[in-house]
Amino acid sequence: MDFDWLRTSCLSFRGSYEDYPFGPDIAVFRVRADRWAGSGVPGKIFALVPVDADPPSVSLKCDPALAQQLRAAHPEITGAWHLNKRHWNGVRLDGDLPAATVRDLIEDSYDLVVASLPADHRHALGWTGGTP
Repeated sequence: MDFDWLRTSCLSFRGSYEDYPFGPDIAVFRVRADRWAGSGVPGKIFALVPVDADPPSVSLKCDPALAQQLRAAHPEITGAWHLNKRHWNGVRLDGDLPAATVRDLIEDSYDLVVASLPADHRHALGWTGGTP
């Protein structure tokens, strides 16, 4: 797993896009419905990825109770740097976490963000559920 794998995984979700509001070193992955595009309103962030981090890492939104469980079970998962540690996990990709687990964590982050969007935006994304 590397930056390209993370980028591909994050961009695989409907309505996701990548931008660099903090400069060229941090890729920010957001979600928005097509009808939201061009409105001047940025999408909601579901992942932040340092471009040249060694080891590769990603910051992901997470349900607070699950965040604590994941941190207790996996040394690669900690509170995300410079983000609200109650709601964001930092995931290092230098340990034993399988790619499928990291992909699930990305999907959970996406689902949490989409669940917080207005109903018409969720509908426009074709989102039918996932993590509430």
